[in-house]
Amino acid sequence: MEEQNIPIDINTGKLLEWLVNRRHCNKDWHARILIIREKINNAIQDMPVHESIAKLLSGSYINYFHCLKIVEILKETEADTKNLFGRYGSQRMKDWQDILSSYEKENVYLAEIAQMLIRNVNYEIPSAKKQIQKLEQMQVDLEKKEADYKKSENTARSEFNSICKQLDVPGQQIKQELAEKVKELPEIYEKIAKKTKSLEKPVEFYSSFVNYTLGRQHDGGCVPMVKYIIDKGNTTTYEWMYGEPPLSINEPPLNISFDDNDSEKKKVENIENVGIDFGEIDINRGVENGGIDFGDDVNLDAEGDIDWGDENVEEVPPGDIDYNISLEESGIVVEAAGHEGGTATGTEAYRVLDNPATRDDFINQLFELEAFLKLRLYEFKGNDNVNFLSFSQLQDSSSSLQHSTLESTQNMLDNVQVVLSEILNTKVQHLHNIKHSARYVDVLALSLKQKLSLVEKMIALQKSVREKREATAEQAATLRPLLQLLIQRTKELQSEIEKDISKKYKNRVVRLTGGISAL
Repeated sequence: MEEQNIPIDINTGKLLEWLVNRRHCNKDWHARILIIREKINNAIQDMPVHESIAKLLSGSYINYFHCLKIVEILKETEADTKNLFGRYGSQRMKDWQDILSSYEKENVYLAEIAQMLIRNVNYEIPSAKKQIQKLEQMQVDLEKKEADYKKSENTARSEFNSICKQLDVPGQQIKQELAEKVKELPEIYEKIAKKTKSLEKPVEFYSSFVNYTLGRQHDGGCVPMVKYIIDKGNTTTYEWMYGEPPLSINEPPLNISFDDNDSEKKKVENIENVGIDFGEIDINRGVENGGIDFGDDVNLDAEGDIDWGDENVEEVPPGDIDYNISLEESGIVVEAAGHEGGTATGTEAYRVLDNPATRDDFINQLFELEAFLKLRLYEFKGNDNVNFLSFSQLQDSSSSLQHSTLESTQNMLDNVQVVLSEILNTKVQHLHNIKHSARYVDVLALSLKQKLSLVEKMIALQKSVREKREATAEQAATLRPLLQLLIQRTKELQSEIEKDISKKYKNRVVRLTGGISAL
């Protein structure tokens, strides 16, 4: 094979070293370049208005090949300054021709473009690609973050709407709306009390079973609170405790602070000292000298005896006295001791389903009744031999026990669970806690406000992330054409260097390996 046909392969990373070793360039080419760059900067200050020159000078580091093109353009723009000897009188042309001459001396241009090629291949292009990749990854991350914020917004909004739906409030003036909703509790409890009447058979079934098992009546009675509501309804706690309705009811006021600033809450306490009114009798009147003044209607005779009035009053024999006179007929008013004169105040004024203590008793007894019925239902569904042994022992029991079946027991259990679900309804629970706990109202209102605040925060964060993502996408879009331009210019440099070196070796094929094609 002839030497002419043997290609010259040069590693791009070692190109500059290769040029210096083969003495195409000197080691001190850096010093010469500084002078040439200064000449280029001065020459650029005085350039004609030309589209091709403006394109060459924009966004690119001017090298030797650019200078060649500029001189070719100046041959057209400065043609009128050309003399008879073919030389240009234009200072512009002289400056750029001097720059070319400085470049070509000792192949300084070749060293410079070799260094530019190496820098572009090893640093500029990889850096631009890495920056674009980083921006693209940022877009993906920001998009994911925006989706997370949207999910958090939807979750917070859903929780807010769910609680508001449970409470049946719009959620605008939260505390005021909650206070209004509490007014629905009496009607709700009345409906529950009516449904409780359907538990008469389950209670009778349970009581019969307990009494038969004990062999006697249960001392405290089975599920007394449930029985009471079945018989009496949702009465006041006062009536539950004392067996008679109060003359008046003074229920404690709703303790909800509507002040938005929780740190400046004002707690109003209404304390009244209620005592028994004895009328206008002055017990100190007539207490003189150790005696008691019984008033003007009581007369003492001369001997100090009491004058009882007419002595001719007919005496009634003891056997003729009617002792069955009612208190109402006698006109005597008896005030219940310790009942504040028949006025239900404080917790005694609450209805039994509204009073936290009696309400808990009611719920616990419902659970007790439910557990009993589930156990009986399990026995019905269990082994037939066990069932026969179990129910044969109830032959002497009441008819409600003997006639109980799987269907009837299931029906009773369903009724109990219906009442349980009503009293344990989320809305009822919330309203009960709102009425009896000012702190619960504050916590609930604060929780709802926090969810609204979280929704607003997530919306703001989504907007911020979206703007940042759009800015990142715009930055990446700006860098992509610059990268393509850099790759194009680098390819041009690579081609020019290969041609230039090829001329020095009798036009042998020169290939720069590991260059732009490897990126």
